[in-house]
Amino acid sequence: MAQYITLIFGIVTILLGIFPMTGSDAGAAEYKRSIESVAIPDVVLVDSRGEKVRLKSLLETDQPVIVDFIYATCTTICPVLSAGFANVQRKFGPETEKVRLVSITIDPENDTPRAMKEYLERYQAQPGWHFLTGSRKDIDQVMNAFNAYFRSKMDHQPLSFIRSQEDGKWIRLYGLMSSSDLMNELQKTGAK
Repeated sequence: MAQYITLIFGIVTILLGIFPMTGSDAGAAEYKRSIESVAIPDVVLVDSRGEKVRLKSLLETDQPVIVDFIYATCTTICPVLSAGFANVQRKFGPETEKVRLVSITIDPENDTPRAMKEYLERYQAQPGWHFLTGSRKDIDQVMNAFNAYFRSKMDHQPLSFIRSQEDGKWIRLYGLMSSSDLMNELQKTGAK
């Protein structure tokens, strides 16, 4: 199974790199963009190393932040979102920590620190990419704060959020997007 996911990740990464969706090709990969105010709940979550993390401190920082909602056993949307995060890290090269990537599970009952660590390893995650879990109550509170609540993990949507460095607002990106589009959105917020 891990080899299969690695193969899919490789293919998606290559396709996103070779065929960036711009101009007339972008029709199939359009995404919706909106500006949101998000009140980050002051919850303590757990990262892939099993360490407690205060979400508010992690997200309210001077550096650019991108947040998505995924789960480790997903075989549809999550691999594409995670391939985008991996490509962002590649574009930053050795300075991967210049942007903070935060994936929050929507399946806390199954996404243990070990499962999240293995997931990040499949995508060759570098420092600066955090995968968080917590109690169902805390995860639901976070999803509600981002207006990203899903009744079930099986009907989750392709959502990413980028925190603007200028005013602290969040750019909500709905839809699957190329890594070029994600980087362009990140740069619009003041990231370099």
